[in-house]
Amino acid sequence: MITRTVSKNPRTTRGDLVNDLQRAGTKVTKATISNTLRHQGLKSCSARRVPLLKPVHVQARLKFAREHLDDPEEDWENVIWSNETKIELFGKNSTRRVWRRKNAELHPKNTIPTVKHGGGNIMLWGCFSAKGPGPLIRVKKRMNGAMYREILSDKLLPSARALKMKRGRVFQHDNEPKHTARATKEWLRKKHFKVLEWPSQSPDLNPIENLWRELKVRVAQRQPQNITALEEICMEEWAKIPATETQEGAQEDVPAHNFSPKKRNIQQSGQL
Repeated sequence: MITRTVSKNPRTTRGDLVNDLQRAGTKVTKATISNTLRHQGLKSCSARRVPLLKPVHVQARLKFAREHLDDPEEDWENVIWSNETKIELFGKNSTRRVWRRKNAELHPKNTIPTVKHGGGNIMLWGCFSAKGPGPLIRVKKRMNGAMYREILSDKLLPSARALKMKRGRVFQHDNEPKHTARATKEWLRKKHFKVLEWPSQSPDLNPIENLWRELKVRVAQRQPQNITALEEICMEEWAKIPATETQEGAQEDVPAHNFSPKKRNIQQSGQL
């Protein structure tokens, strides 16, 4: 009964199970429930927050997967990955725990759908490649196309040179209007960047999300008490990320690998 219940509803708590079993005439402890589920390969985990996908998004992700599943690792090593993230001053966003099996973190029953963009916090923009992290900067006001292109000029170009990217270098960013603006596309073309076509609502496919997660854990451990300290600590911890970690992320967490049947559920990711 215990395993069957949490399989149907992973958000069931141990307290819920204790009460259900008592009503059925069986008295058990929470520890017994934990041990029973553990023996079945289930453990309590925080529900992963993922984009809320519509059918059109799933189809776009399937198309992306089909186009890139056979790409060699060397191609992914020539990609510069980028994105923005918000880092809170105090604590993490609320979490919800679920019972799940290994490699089932992205099954729809085990996730919390979210929509994009939504105490003090700061917005950061960063990039990285398999050869190491690029720059990290704080975005102090709402970014428009002109500001974005200024960041690319001031930070992306020097980063590409420092990382010794090969000819045919590829730049990844999502489909926000400032990224897809004609002026931005033209700037990237003139600077000899190919742009990786990206499916909408797919931040979870971007390996930089693993670096953001690592950065947020490190920053939280240092417990900054004000926005100034938060920014300083973010910069310090980002600078400590070793090239070995970015190389692993760029090789093992690339979108093609993320579509492995062992890692993704078709309803959530649109895997093959």
